[in-house]
Amino acid sequence: MLVFSPIQCRVIGAMLEKETTTPEQYPLSLHGIMTACNQKSNREPVMSLSESDVQNGVDELINMQQLMEDRQASSRVPKYIHRFCNTEFGDLQFTAQQRAIICVLLLRGAQTPGELRNRTQRLAEFRDVNAVEDTLLQLQDFNGQSLVKKLAREPGKRESRYVHLFTDQEACDQEPFVQSTAALSVEEACDNTSELTSRVSQLEQQVAALTEQVISLKNLIKS
Repeated sequence: MLVFSPIQCRVIGAMLEKETTTPEQYPLSLHGIMTACNQKSNREPVMSLSESDVQNGVDELINMQQLMEDRQASSRVPKYIHRFCNTEFGDLQFTAQQRAIICVLLLRGAQTPGELRNRTQRLAEFRDVNAVEDTLLQLQDFNGQSLVKKLAREPGKRESRYVHLFTDQEACDQEPFVQSTAALSVEEACDNTSELTSRVSQLEQQVAALTEQVISLKNLIKS
């Protein structure tokens, strides 16, 4: 059973998605993979991966034989294709529906069958939620492997959520997303600026109040 890091999951999920939704842009360059990984829509959590973060993830996946450079690409920039599923190189041969569910679980984490049906519309067609649940059952026993797991239903929720089993879920919970050092520095700078602005505003209010008090005292003395 393959075990991926959160970044590797995001890279594989993004490549599966773009292969289907924008085939004219596939295979993907490193920059294309980074853009797809950091996309703000249809991603949970949103990541801020640097180019080196993505390059490391790509290199690791190449070593795991889950990605390869497309030698037929005419572009000067290296482009990559996945070997994760539905290729001659691997054992994972999914239907369009199975592939769509795995893709969205890789990109968005645990989800209910209803959420999966809504979020897989661009990837595959499900006639109803029951069809999604049937596909999830198939993935729970896929050629003797369990690729997804049904989580215990949360209090107050009508549906249970499902999660893929291609990564260590405890590690994902402890490290929900990865941000580059540059991104963190920008966020810290923004936080510091916001705090400084708030303190300056408070000081200005205090100075204005003191000024009014001084003027009032002067007027009292004159009278």
